[in-house]
Amino acid sequence: MSDTLKRRIGWGLTGLFALFIAGASVTPKLAGMDVAGDTLAGLGWDPGYTLLIGIIELACLVLYLVPRTAVFGAVLMTGLLGGAIATNLRADMPMFSHTLFSVYLALFMWGGLWLRDARLRALFPFRTAQPEL
Repeated sequence: MSDTLKRRIGWGLTGLFALFIAGASVTPKLAGMDVAGDTLAGLGWDPGYTLLIGIIELACLVLYLVPRTAVFGAVLMTGLLGGAIATNLRADMPMFSHTLFSVYLALFMWGGLWLRDARLRALFPFRTAQPEL
């Protein structure tokens, strides 16, 4: 696969990830929608943190979308997603549909970044088979 095609697919995955996070998570929190506060309350969080969490998510997303800060943004977003995993575990949510959903998002996020950044592909190469000695 050519580097140009990898970059295009990577930006496509990045765009889908960004649209999902912005639409399903950031917007309801920043807009003060009841669903955001109610969801946090159901997970044991004080709904008063809704706006702050939305701002943190937005900051991580913006950092992820800017090529110069993309890796830093991905690391911060991974931490945020890890907190979501811990929250869902503590709230005894279903494993594959809720708790591991953040893992799925992280794989999508890092996959997009890996495809669009040749330096990251060089740092973490994909090897299909190990040569025999």
